[in-house]
Amino acid sequence: MSSSVAPRLSILWSFARPHRRTLVKGLALALVASALGLATPMVTKHVLDALGSASSLTGPVAALAVLLVVGAGVSYWQWTLLGALGERVVLDARESIVRRFLRATVPGVTRSPTGELVTRVTSDTVLLREAAASSFVGLINGAVMLVGSLVLMGFLDLVLLATTIVAVALVGVVFGLLMPGIARSQKQAQEHVGRLGGVLEGTLRAIRTVKVNRAEERMTERILTDARASAEYGIRAVRREALAWTTAWSGVNLAIIAILAVGAWRVGEGRLEVSGLIAFLLYTFALMDPITELSQNVTALQSGIAAAERIRQADALPSEETSPSAGADAGARVREPRELQEPHELRDDVPVLELRNVTAAYGPDAEAAVRDIDLVIPRRGHTAVVGPSGAGKTTLLSLVLRFLEPTGGELLLDGRPYRDHAHADIRARLAYVEQDTPVVPGTIRDNLLLARPDATTEDLRRVLHDVRLTEKVDALEEGLDTPLATANVSGGERQRIALARALLATPDVLLLDEATAQLDGLTEAAVQECVRSRADTGAVVTIAHRLSTVIDADTIVVMEAGRVRAQGRHEELLVSDTLYRDLVESLRIAAVTGAPVN
Repeated sequence: MSSSVAPRLSILWSFARPHRRTLVKGLALALVASALGLATPMVTKHVLDALGSASSLTGPVAALAVLLVVGAGVSYWQWTLLGALGERVVLDARESIVRRFLRATVPGVTRSPTGELVTRVTSDTVLLREAAASSFVGLINGAVMLVGSLVLMGFLDLVLLATTIVAVALVGVVFGLLMPGIARSQKQAQEHVGRLGGVLEGTLRAIRTVKVNRAEERMTERILTDARASAEYGIRAVRREALAWTTAWSGVNLAIIAILAVGAWRVGEGRLEVSGLIAFLLYTFALMDPITELSQNVTALQSGIAAAERIRQADALPSEETSPSAGADAGARVREPRELQEPHELRDDVPVLELRNVTAAYGPDAEAAVRDIDLVIPRRGHTAVVGPSGAGKTTLLSLVLRFLEPTGGELLLDGRPYRDHAHADIRARLAYVEQDTPVVPGTIRDNLLLARPDATTEDLRRVLHDVRLTEKVDALEEGLDTPLATANVSGGERQRIALARALLATPDVLLLDEATAQLDGLTEAAVQECVRSRADTGAVVTIAHRLSTVIDADTIVVMEAGRVRAQGRHEELLVSDTLYRDLVESLRIAAVTGAPVN
């Protein structure tokens, strides 16, 4: 095996290795079935010899019947054993990929199209099934069958064996030349399927935008470009497979013709019995079985290797559990009850969050998204972060949520560096409402319980009341158990569901990324009152694009070009900071009352 093939094969073997005992059992059953199959022509020869010598046929015919019954039972056992093994391999692979995706860092996951990642879990694992579960057994068994057939054929007649070996060698050469091309075509076809999934998933997410811009045909063509490329490579693979199979069948049939001619001559010369020729021909007819098994399993193995390589690419995703700053035992720690935490963690003069000279970028070679950030978030109160687009506001929240690790400086939670906390421990203290408020698969109840699975129905109705959604949910036929994907809820209502979920978690810090952007005036005022109430008992951090929602914040942080430019209250910043004053004036916010100017 070449040095380039061995590492690729080891990747596929990594999926089969945990099930090696079952594979050995399946191989043993396959070899037994093959041995029974190899014995059949020899027993048939004894039947013919008994006919010629007028001996009893009872023994040979009974032996044939036993071979048939036992062979059928062994084959059934092997089939079900390896079939179940294939499903377990697929399940293990899917479980591994899903866990890896959900434990990876946010930048690691979002770097690839979602549809392409989904393809790894769906179609690639199906290609893995036959390769990891049956191909190893099939290759060994096929090789044993081929060698065994040739050995027994040599026992019957060496001259006919030489004729057969020439045909088998020609078939082997053709397969050796065609198989690498088949593997390349299959790999490229599957890669285009992954790209197709990524583009299709993104297009369906933006279906309204696509239709408004009359881009249906253009997006269709873009998606079908990968579909056509996949089909083209698939057809190339099929053509090569067809050529390989045609050559194999032709080679075996030519061998049969040659064997008949040479065998008839040797029978006429008295050097071979007719029963021996018939047994030899039976082996020749059966020779196609191991050749077929070998070729099919080589093809499946190549497809499986390509799929295994794509699946193992998920292992390269950086994991939060293994990030250097997480600490060796980070995943094992859990949040302690308040009364058991260290005394300094409960003091009001210790900030709940603090950023000290923090700098961060979205890649090793990327320009810093934020620089030298110094920021203190007190245990209670409302802190608003404002600034023009690209100022670094969302990056700031990504750092706090530990979606992104700083390249310089450090963050502290309750006075302790982030590196001393597990990711889950930090997020247990936070709640986050995204600006786009994506829907999590499941019902309204499932979405609300995401952060607090033990909450009661009364708890759910309380937070729904706080965000003015009780009447809406009660009007739905299935109420809280309405699937959110099919519920007739607006963007603003989804935003309020996300806010209700965050409030249900009773976090130490509530993080809002323009959580009222899609709300009408009356609902926004009610939600703002809810936020103000929360700020009386805990910390609220708001990213604000609409300054009218944050002018009454306890502290307003003004960012520009990735840096903190100024901090203060609304009235102070109007006087001291020109950028803030420009932002306010551009939105026509009154300087004194904070109300929009009519």
